[in-house]
Amino acid sequence: MELEGSRKLWRVLEFYSGIGGMRYSLLKAAVNATVVEAFDINDVANDVYQHNFGHRPFQGNIQTLNATDLDRYNADAWLLSPPCQPYTRQGLQKGSSDARASSFIKILELIPQLLQPPSYLFVENVVGFETSDTHEILVEILEKNNFVTQEFILSPLQFGLPYSRPRYYCLAKRKPLSFEVPEFNNQLLRTPGPLLGQTESTMEKEQLQSAEYWDELLQACQPVDDFLVFKTFGKGEDSSTYSFHANDSAKSDRSDEENNVYFVPSSLVERWGSAMDIVYPHSKRCCCFTKSYYRYVKGTGSLLATVQEKTEKRTPSLQDLCLRYFTPREVANLHSFPEDFQFPQHISLRQRYAMLGNSLSVGVVAPLLQYLFINPS
Repeated sequence: MELEGSRKLWRVLEFYSGIGGMRYSLLKAAVNATVVEAFDINDVANDVYQHNFGHRPFQGNIQTLNATDLDRYNADAWLLSPPCQPYTRQGLQKGSSDARASSFIKILELIPQLLQPPSYLFVENVVGFETSDTHEILVEILEKNNFVTQEFILSPLQFGLPYSRPRYYCLAKRKPLSFEVPEFNNQLLRTPGPLLGQTESTMEKEQLQSAEYWDELLQACQPVDDFLVFKTFGKGEDSSTYSFHANDSAKSDRSDEENNVYFVPSSLVERWGSAMDIVYPHSKRCCCFTKSYYRYVKGTGSLLATVQEKTEKRTPSLQDLCLRYFTPREVANLHSFPEDFQFPQHISLRQRYAMLGNSLSVGVVAPLLQYLFINPS
């Protein structure tokens, strides 16, 4: 088998580029590719992207692009992470009738008009997209334009990362290109088996949803502690100290930490404590961080207990746990962003959380991209 990117420099278009998760995934996957253009309408996200890559994404409305515009890029691959709001469980689930879905559909509808259509296409979105009418449009257009697909629903937990963030992924190749494991063509998989070279699915859907399967995965995950910037050490039963492991990308986190901005106010603990997802440094799982993390505490991501009981004779109260938010750098770590990823100083704390919540898991996307760019020799 051969990694196609090792033979030529692939030209990539990165749609809905955000803070650069797709580009970091390409780098982590060691695909020999160059991003010839990135597109995002969010000015703040583009500030972050430019700060880290030295290139500012195209900030116009994607819907103004036509086939001639895209043909000029002579792109081999399109990477897309379109807005997820039309498909989320918390949303109205309006699918293609949601205005936020229109730009993605417009891009797909340009494919038949292209003189030089892409050979590779990659789509990331929330679980729920796979049952939407937008998904039906995606599959229909790809089939009519000679693409073969493999689809996945995967979580970082399946890659040894203590982070529950299941997402939908579509990988597509234009014939005569083929996948390394063609047995799974036109299927939706819930296991990363093909990425590991497995040629047959050894688990039924019921098994993949069983508590035993996920318990086994959790045992293989790294502890949350491996991803923390502020290491917590108990100092008696009711207090703790922080040891800051400094690097340049976490300097702003350190400044905020010194102001205690990450500790959850006792009033919030008292009001919402029963709805909080609380984890410890030794935990092997934390919940998905959403764009509303730090603004709200219910259903937006896990909180970290910085004090742990020293004895089984006493169960500490929620107030005793000295709960804190994960810092933006720690959330980036759980998303597998590299150490040199940084936010510009003018980006506010809430903006950092929001953009990370809208980003993707590099630890999952990178092996998927590596699999996408491999072709049978």
